[in-house]
Amino acid sequence: MLLLGETGTGKEMVARLVHESSRRAAAPFVAVDCSGLTETLFESELFGHEKGAFTGATARKLGLVEAASGGTLFLDEVGDIPLAQQVKLLRLIESSSYRRVGGVMPLRADFRLVAATHRDLRRMVLEGSFRSDLYYRISAYPILVPTLRERCDDILLLAESLLARVRPGQPFVIDEAARRALVAYDYPGNVRELRNIVERASLLADDARIELRHLPPEVVTPRTGVRATLADSDGDASGRALRSAERDALVLALARHDGSRRALAETLGISERTLYRKLQVYGLNPRRRETGRS
Repeated sequence: MLLLGETGTGKEMVARLVHESSRRAAAPFVAVDCSGLTETLFESELFGHEKGAFTGATARKLGLVEAASGGTLFLDEVGDIPLAQQVKLLRLIESSSYRRVGGVMPLRADFRLVAATHRDLRRMVLEGSFRSDLYYRISAYPILVPTLRERCDDILLLAESLLARVRPGQPFVIDEAARRALVAYDYPGNVRELRNIVERASLLADDARIELRHLPPEVVTPRTGVRATLADSDGDASGRALRSAERDALVLALARHDGSRRALAETLGISERTLYRKLQVYGLNPRRRETGRS
């Protein structure tokens, strides 16, 4: 399973939900931040090592693959894995076996793989920075995780839920003006930014009531700072990459879905109105596609 979406959209939360809803829920969920793994550390962290395998290896170390045995291995930012190491991940997926660094005995791997990225992997394949065979193995079932600005109905629910987490036992109230500002904001940092906003506001609010004055200037004053930059960045390379990945995910979802548009929207985790708009933008009207087959 491959989760696609901007940074901060909650891809790890989706991965955890997949794990907790599966028959592997009682087994470990192991998250790996691939952007923090250097080429020299990749094998040792993922596969573990034997004592004496290299200088400083004073004891056997279990790898993350072994730690995830029976459960789920979540590879976050899989697009950041060095090209030279991608073949080792591919071999693990293909053979379901691996060796610890310095070891000779093959070990059996048993885990569900969920990968995530904010990058356009198809473009990286064309540029030669991501292996095509690995891409086709991990993208058997891509899922697009929508941005927060595409889920306006969720913003206040998330804000209240996040407040309950960062300030447990303190029942905060968000006044009407602050609620309107929160809903109107674009959230370039997505859910992660919303958490930062409500946590900051909770620290500034003296009487457990969050008002407009407790919110950051970019939220109070629309289309300023980072928000305007992001909203007007249609020509930006990263924006094009995400739109390409989003279109590919929608094409695959349409090909595999036989139900109503409402059911498809629920499957993708977006509103029916948002789905309709995206289908129009990408020229993926289901009715037009069906007419073409007949």
